[in-house]
Amino acid sequence: MVYRVAADIGGTFTDIVIENTSDKVFSTIKVLSTPQNQAIAVLEGLKKNISNIDEIDFIVHGTTVGLNAFLERKGSRVLLVMTAGISDTYTIARGDRKELYNVQYTKPEVLVPRKDVVEVRERMKWNGDILTNINKEDIITIIKKINDEDIKAVAICFLHSYVNPEHELKALELIREKVRSDVVISLSHTLAREWREYERGSTAIMNSYIGPVTNNYLKSLESNLLKEGYKHPLYIMQSNGGVIRAKTAIEQPVKTLLSGPVGGTIGGVTLSKITGRKNLICVDMGGTSFDMSLIVNGEPFITNETELEHLPLLIPLVDIHTIGAGGGSIAWLEAGALRVGPQSAGAEPGPACYDRGGQQPTVTDANFFLGRIGTESKLGGWMKLNYDASNEVLKNLAEKLSISELELAEGILSIINAKMADAIRTITVKQGIDPREFTLVAFGGAAPMHGVWLAEELEINETIVPNDPGTFSAWGMLQTDIRKDVTVNFFHAFSNLNENKIINSFEKLKNEATDLLSQENVKESDMSFNLTADMRYIGQEYYVNVQINKPIKLEEINKCFHETYEKQYGHSTPDGPIEFINLRLVATGHIPKTSEFVKKFHQSAEVNENNRSVFFDNNKYDTEVLNRANIKSDKSVEGPVIIEEETATTVVPPKYYLKKDNFGNLIITKKQ
Repeated sequence: MVYRVAADIGGTFTDIVIENTSDKVFSTIKVLSTPQNQAIAVLEGLKKNISNIDEIDFIVHGTTVGLNAFLERKGSRVLLVMTAGISDTYTIARGDRKELYNVQYTKPEVLVPRKDVVEVRERMKWNGDILTNINKEDIITIIKKINDEDIKAVAICFLHSYVNPEHELKALELIREKVRSDVVISLSHTLAREWREYERGSTAIMNSYIGPVTNNYLKSLESNLLKEGYKHPLYIMQSNGGVIRAKTAIEQPVKTLLSGPVGGTIGGVTLSKITGRKNLICVDMGGTSFDMSLIVNGEPFITNETELEHLPLLIPLVDIHTIGAGGGSIAWLEAGALRVGPQSAGAEPGPACYDRGGQQPTVTDANFFLGRIGTESKLGGWMKLNYDASNEVLKNLAEKLSISELELAEGILSIINAKMADAIRTITVKQGIDPREFTLVAFGGAAPMHGVWLAEELEINETIVPNDPGTFSAWGMLQTDIRKDVTVNFFHAFSNLNENKIINSFEKLKNEATDLLSQENVKESDMSFNLTADMRYIGQEYYVNVQINKPIKLEEINKCFHETYEKQYGHSTPDGPIEFINLRLVATGHIPKTSEFVKKFHQSAEVNENNRSVFFDNNKYDTEVLNRANIKSDKSVEGPVIIEEETATTVVPPKYYLKKDNFGNLIITKKQ
């Protein structure tokens, strides 16, 4: 047997998908996450399903270790090294205010306090010519500070290093000779080869801040897999939707910040292809968070810069919006009013119904009380739930509000559904996108229980629940490829350009990307390349990203720029002078995958097909419970009905019906 494996670690459960490449059957497992050492859950899940780890020839892993370290501010102390004269850049940041009318607005807390910013006397001209050579005495002082104060992470950001990195490389060489080997040193030009020192420096800082904790985790996981007999490279999901080897991820951990959530988006791309639905809203609701992303015309929306808690990052990544809303979201009181989330019960102790010591009601407890999860149901195919424990915590909170447990449970779900629907509006309506033109794809352990209500709130006509929705993000990781992003500054007025200048720069980028993919053991026959350009009207600050097709023709690029600009901003100036800022190349190393679109899943969940009482809108309904595996394709099933399977429960309320398509997806629509 030969297996391909994906592991996705969430706040509550760790999801593992195993593909048997011989018969192309997928098996899945959910195990409780182990926050003290996330590698434990991954290894336990593999051992339960595969007797010989040496039969695995591919493992891809999505991790939130770096993201959690950042969000919880548990990263390492960072020493920021900058060019003399610009060392206040990171502290001052930008002059814009995120909340214009908030008189109490304060800037976000930076990762590096001013006392940990040091200067080096050196200077490059804008074109990369050396104006002042690097001062080695300043480097000696920095080395002493690192060693004396046991600093574990360093970020180096010099002026104009994106044009000429010589001084950053020299600083790295000098520091590395005299400090401990485990000190993480990040160079700004290797992460973001672009102008804007503040954003580039912030990216290098983030890389160093999460570096030690991420590196320790990945090295531990690799080591344990090796001990168990795994003989191949470990691949890590990137925020841009591609994968890289763990060795590369250790060097550039910032590129894995959204490693976990992005798998669902890539799964959505494959789902778009097989169902013929080009526009999808992908929603992933687990135990802790609710992640949203868009598939537009069959492709994920990827941005080249973003902000995390108002701190900028210059890295390509799938545009994912996340809020604290999940099955473990805790219901609580504030000034006598009911609130839900963002606090989560997590895996330890978990919701009260887990019977692991949880003392506060959660979204899962509310679904359990309303009968949408049955007393005989087993979460993840193995976890039995305690109804009495769940009922007790709901009763205690209901008494404080002077309402019934039923009203409280319905209220909890109404609040969490409203929060999630409003979050979806931030990536659709607020961006000028009409959600009614999309299909909602609900996955994760909890989203299929809420998907219909979200669709109704947003006036979306159709909801899809894919195969094995609880592990869909992990499955999506098996559908991705190796990806490298290469950027070069290309400041040129459009009027002064010819095609040859673009072609020559493209060939240089292609050669660089080919070398990078070769380091990942990708054959040239498995490589493909896509060129885009950042362009703007002369005099503007912001740019749009424009597709450049071969053969390269300036006339077509000009036309594409104006069309892209108008689509994004609602207007354009066809006669206005324009300029290039950057050239970007996406290099893809294609990984062999299952050739069949039909996903075959081994269904091992024991589902007690019967009828049970379920509450909808405070009314009790005698509701049929079905095993998803037993639903025949194209058979129409009227709601109310509960669909159970190993990794998730799908709820279809009254006035809705579902069909199972030829690929095994559940299609839910409202009765006309």
